[in-house]
Amino acid sequence: MGTITISVDDDVEKEFRRTVEEHQGGKKGDLGKAVTEAMKKWADEKKMKEIVERQKMFMEKGLYRLPKNWKFNRDEVYDRK
Repeated sequence: MGTITISVDDDVEKEFRRTVEEHQGGKKGDLGKAVTEAMKKWADEKKMKEIVERQKMFMEKGLYRLPKNWKFNRDEVYDRK
């Protein structure tokens, strides 16, 4: 388990501690769990944003274009023979 020492605005810290106490009960370890959850959520959101931006770029560049002679064939799509 890692240890991080950070500086946070006093207002943000007080609000966060108050929210953790209201939702978690204020038991030992609750603040660390809440910070871990918040950090994971933030990192996941950033990763998702990167994925969306990359996919937008691919679409804009046309990397997902179908061949000009491609025609939709329902049987092929659903592996019917």
